[in-house]
This record gives sequence, structure tokens and C-alpha cells, in this order.
Amino acid sequence: MSPRLLLALTPFLFASFAHAAVDCANASDQATMNQCAGQDYKAADNELNSVYQQITGRLKDNPDAKKLLVSAQRAWVGFRDAECKFSASGVTGGSVYPLIYANCLTGVTKVRVEALKEYLKCEEGDMSCPVPGA
Repeated sequence: MSPRLLLALTPFLFASFAHAAVDCANASDQATMNQCAGQDYKAADNELNSVYQQITGRLKDNPDAKKLLVSAQRAWVGFRDAECKFSASGVTGGSVYPLIYANCLTGVTKVRVEALKEYLKCEEGDMSCPVPGA
């Protein structure tokens, strides 16, 4: 391997070690707390996407209901973003802003995940539930 290529790849080699070294349980500086809050949000968003995909899978035979779900989800994303911008507005421009904003995103997303999970519990014959059972 050429020395130039090795030098170019060096940051990528150490990036994975730096990422793994983050101890969120004992975060003591703002940058680490911000990073950990971002990781928490990413995990919540991944769960949201998983549940959403399960619901859309169950709605594959009902394009009208699927369209309504997509519309509701888009409206919810707009609400989430606006709510969290407002929630963090008191610290806009500060080093704690990413932490406050990400914590809001995480909390609001977890509430949405739980609401969507309820649709996955619909029982046969429940006329109040728009998602058919598995």
C-alpha cells in the first residue's frame, strides 16, 4: 500500500476507535453529552422507522389507508421539528443547544413510537383500528 493512501485512510481507521470510546453513562463534557443525545435520538428514530415499516407492510392491500398514514406521519414530523425548535429556543446558539434539541427529538419520537405500536395490537373485528392484525 502506498504511503499516501495509508495517510489518506488514517482518519477513517481511528474514527471507529474514537466512536467506540464514548462512554455516555459517564459523559462529563458538553461535546460528549451532545454526541450521546444524538445517539439516543438516532436509536429512537430507528425504532420509529421499524414500527412505521411494519404498519405500512400491513397496509399494503389498502392504498387509501397507507396514504393517510403517510400524510399523518409527514404532519407529525413537521410538528416534532417545530416543537423541538421551540423547546430548545431558550438556548439557541449555545453549546447545550444540540443536547436540548436532541433530547426533545428523542422524547417526542418515543411517544410517537408508542402510539404507532398500538396500531400493531389491533384485534380482529376492532372497527376503531385502521391497521389489520398480522
